[in-house]
Amino acid sequence: MIELRYFAWLRERIGTGHETVETKAATVAELIDELKARDEGYAFAFSDLKAIRAAVDQALVDLDAPIAGAREVAFFPPMTGG
Repeated sequence: MIELRYFAWLRERIGTGHETVETKAATVAELIDELKARDEGYAFAFSDLKAIRAAVDQALVDLDAPIAGAREVAFFPPMTGG
């Protein structure tokens, strides 16, 4: 089981800030593909992968990063400085 966290407009499009899922995905990208297949809210939220950042166990990663053994995967839009 992996805890998923969604931030900003991803949370709004999906309709929740967090959930726990069971997955067969090996990478963040494969996890996203599984989520997109769930329903159109997920498909819409993950429609532009260039606008998505991910963290595995609170470490920023690329979408091809492995998730084996991960406890948490977080998704959020790119951060801006100020």
